[in-house]
Amino acid sequence: MGAVGYRIIWVKISVIGVSIFITFNKNVDMKIIAFGGSPSKNSINKKLATYAAHLFENAAIEVLDLNDFQMPLFSVDIEATIGQHPLAQAFLDKIASADILVVSLAENNSNYSAAFKNVFDWCSRIMGKVFQEKPMLLMATSDGKRGGANVLEIAKNALPRYGADIKAVFSLPSFYENFDIEKGKISNPELDEQLRETVKNFGV
Repeated sequence: MGAVGYRIIWVKISVIGVSIFITFNKNVDMKIIAFGGSPSKNSINKKLATYAAHLFENAAIEVLDLNDFQMPLFSVDIEATIGQHPLAQAFLDKIASADILVVSLAENNSNYSAAFKNVFDWCSRIMGKVFQEKPMLLMATSDGKRGGANVLEIAKNALPRYGADIKAVFSLPSFYENFDIEKGKISNPELDEQLRETVKNFGV
């Protein structure tokens, strides 16, 4: 499987300053929202999410950057002062537009990254079911052999309570040994085939 004949369009939503990449395949049957749960400009989880999203056929793919959803550290005091943050609503709108979510979570100290958790917290104050019952491919990678196993376990248990319909889970261990950054793809044949089979059998 793979994306065929796609082109990339840069879109900027000037009202709230959100900028995103969208990839269109020739025959579009669905829309995929993908993101990595890290604000790093070289996020390995964003790279994995982008690659996995392009394994789905006939899809328009939009890759979000958490840096476009930077908000103050959530607290009820700040919320009482400024109300619901427009960037939280913007993130929820992106989720609403998807047919499938491809999410790869960074693991920081055996948990979510602060950036992802903050977006999650702000969004949950607007809509409890943040992920809106969208089918999700949930992933994680790290530079270690466990491949983000701790954060995956937390997310598998927690995110369904917030509207994530997790259809499949994938972990990529030792990212720099198993992913070709220049080619933007998994270099380990066995792990690549495992992800391809996961996508092939993904139930919507």
